[in-house]
Amino acid sequence: MEERFALYVLLCCVAANVGFSWAHVNGFGEQPLSKIAIHKAIAAFHDSASIRAHPVLLGLKGEDTQWVTVSLVSPHPSADDWLGVFSPAKFNSSSCPPVNDPKEQAPYICSAPIKYKYANESNSDYTKTGKATLNFRLINQRSDFSFGLFSGGLSNPKLVAVSNSISFANPKAPLYPRLAQGKSWDEMTVTWTSGYDISEASPFVEWGLKGDLQMHSPAGTLTFFQNDMCGSPARTVGWRDPGFIHTSFLKNLWPNTVYTYRIGHLLHNGSYVWSKIYSFRASPYPGQDSLQRVVIFGDMGKAERDGSNEYSNYQPGSLNTTDQLIRDLSNIDIVFHIGDITYANGYISQWDQFTAQVEPIASTVPYMIGSGNHERDWPNSGSFYDTTDSGGECGVPAETMFYVPAENRAKFWYSTDYGMFHFCIADTEHDWREGSEQYRFIEQCLASVDRRKQPWLIFAAHRVLGYSSDYWYGQEGSFEEPMGRESLQRLWQKYKVDIAFFGHVHNYERTCPIYQNQCVNTEKYHYTGTVNGTIHVVVGGGGSHLSDFSEVTPNWSLYRDYDWGFVKLTAFNHSSLLFEYKKSCDGKVYDSFTISRDYRDVLACVHGSCEATTLAS
Repeated sequence: MEERFALYVLLCCVAANVGFSWAHVNGFGEQPLSKIAIHKAIAAFHDSASIRAHPVLLGLKGEDTQWVTVSLVSPHPSADDWLGVFSPAKFNSSSCPPVNDPKEQAPYICSAPIKYKYANESNSDYTKTGKATLNFRLINQRSDFSFGLFSGGLSNPKLVAVSNSISFANPKAPLYPRLAQGKSWDEMTVTWTSGYDISEASPFVEWGLKGDLQMHSPAGTLTFFQNDMCGSPARTVGWRDPGFIHTSFLKNLWPNTVYTYRIGHLLHNGSYVWSKIYSFRASPYPGQDSLQRVVIFGDMGKAERDGSNEYSNYQPGSLNTTDQLIRDLSNIDIVFHIGDITYANGYISQWDQFTAQVEPIASTVPYMIGSGNHERDWPNSGSFYDTTDSGGECGVPAETMFYVPAENRAKFWYSTDYGMFHFCIADTEHDWREGSEQYRFIEQCLASVDRRKQPWLIFAAHRVLGYSSDYWYGQEGSFEEPMGRESLQRLWQKYKVDIAFFGHVHNYERTCPIYQNQCVNTEKYHYTGTVNGTIHVVVGGGGSHLSDFSEVTPNWSLYRDYDWGFVKLTAFNHSSLLFEYKKSCDGKVYDSFTISRDYRDVLACVHGSCEATTLAS
């Protein structure tokens, strides 16, 4: 099963290389669950229809993921019959909120499934035999599951049969830990999800030097509710209880030291519930001269390893990127996912699916996120843009599910240090223009770094505030997000930002060192000394459907790739930085450059008082 999906994602890579345009796939970019008119569903049970799911009890050996086999029989099979996975298992009208308007009819089903497949997926003769066997890969999501067989397609669903219920042995188990940098370099945060409220159990992390779990750090607990959502579908058919989100702060870490940890809950009866044991390497101290490797990408989303939900048209490259990072994890120190995280778009169950997908990565290295339009934007909610891209989430799940070292987590801008790197992460879904609160933060972040200690200054944001030859930006004639670089390019130039990264546009593009639309350096692959401008990189090909380039290639665009991929930065020391763009399908390098300079050069002086010479090698 997984082998078949691996073959599929490899074919995706090949298709992208020969110019196959996902932008022309019918329904591209549409949340698959939003295609289901679940509010129109009616009961049409048939005595001869049946569904059987097994095994009934999952996770008997502590697993948080398990394959389930579902066998079904339908007396009147059709090519548009589909099987939905529902959790909680009880999904009829009894679980719906009351309808106050007497003229309005209560829906029979008020929540979308967490995934679905067409009944004929595994049996091409289904429409003749009415029999099918399908396999689903389920993760522990704090409740039981059942399967519903529907006729009438996605637009006019009729519930024909419901399966038996199945569940994990401990549906409340602590799961899917995700690490993040704290507000100081020697602090690591651990965030996880469980079904335990603090009234039932006390959450904590047991941790210590590798192989020596001696310290306990308590965790705070957050959650959010249906009325915290700003609109539909998050507030209606997309709502699902997110469980409880716990975050613990591990402090006073030794630089570059390996620690082991496990997450736990102390129940009121004195017993413990534990996760498995994980490990991480603490951050180097700011300026520490050691090998440091950073991965950056945007717009990855999620996909289903069992082929559910027609994600081939939505996030076709997501698993490529995830699996490639897992394979190379021993050579990665920190990850930045700069916006458009899950593309849940108001279907809250998908956040669990995403945290499970990235758990092998996020439980081992800091997984730092940025805010994108699909996390934050909703009309009249305080976002800079009035689109409905978040599906009514208006930033609440993102800021709860993942920790970032921001002063105000509703405003997703922050700075963080990793050894010789200093990162300034902006939030394009809030005002960044000159005079705004965020503009002041950005300038302070860029100005605060000591380039003698941290020579590599990186800016990152979701929307393209710099340069992109995306088709739509080209149509506008600006090759940027409207109002994007008008204010910020002066800061990038003043503080000599090395590289500015952006997502939002689903492809890869690298510019020359640029200022005010002009290349300021003729070199393409080996930069030395004073570069005189910032290199802008679009790295939004993390997994979502790809974006077309404009027909015109601006002279500042050095490399464009219509494929899924990510960037890896490797700082060997204070004088040498390697940039690599890798495709997700094979992990090979397709674009690269180096920067070589002595850390005592002009980057170490204050703007306006720099000497005319440089000590660059």
